[in-house]
Amino acid sequence: MTVHDMEKAEATYGSFTATLKWAVPTIAVIALIVVAMIAS
Repeated sequence: MTVHDMEKAEATYGSFTATLKWAVPTIAVIALIVVAMIAS
């Protein structure tokens, strides 16, 4: 890989992990709400 490819890969990975930091808790909250609605 060239240096340019590595820079693009690091930028993509950085945005991917930043998205995951918000997506995972959001999905967990939605799942909890759905489970609570089914249980009641």
